[in-house]
Amino acid sequence: MLKFTRKEITLMQKLDTPAKIQDFLNALKFNFEEKGETLKSPIMILRKRNAHCMEGALLGAYILSLHGFLPLILHLQTTKDDFDHVISPFKQYGLWGALSKTNHAVLRYREPVYKNIHELIMSYFHEYFLNKNGKKTLRRYSRPLNLNIFGRSWVVADDDLWQIDKALDKIKHYNIIPKIVSKNLRKAEKIEIKAGEIVQFKKY
Repeated sequence: MLKFTRKEITLMQKLDTPAKIQDFLNALKFNFEEKGETLKSPIMILRKRNAHCMEGALLGAYILSLHGFLPLILHLQTTKDDFDHVISPFKQYGLWGALSKTNHAVLRYREPVYKNIHELIMSYFHEYFLNKNGKKTLRRYSRPLNLNIFGRSWVVADDDLWQIDKALDKIKHYNIIPKIVSKNLRKAEKIEIKAGEIVQFKKY
């Protein structure tokens, strides 16, 4: 099992607000998993200096926990023709916000202005669409998963955290909209699709 260095501990201590943590996550290179799927622990993310959405949520949740927040992650589930997303929701001033690691211009950080988890999730609905045709794809979301149930070993593990991925899949999920509504959704407009094509890091 690995141990954080003094430099790593000091860094995480300085990231003492959700906004600062989000800025740090944004600066990490995006993990395109070019050598195969990964689900790195927080300590490995800090050392590899890259993360995909779920890895970013794990690191964000852990750093939040160092500053009095619960370490939570939440699954956003889409139709089969799109990619799911994972965020780290947090509650501040009695309201909900979220950390989000993404390579795109949308599906990003949410300020703590939402009264409940459902309101928070719905803020992602209109941004979640396929660039090829504008189809809106967000369909379900999970109950927040409290990472404290896994103890502390996951934070400094040197192997992938597939047990957390499995737990997130099994936790209760909620439908966002009725099927009749999903069949009649208006597609994203061309200007929205163009904005959705913006990426922060190029794959090659």
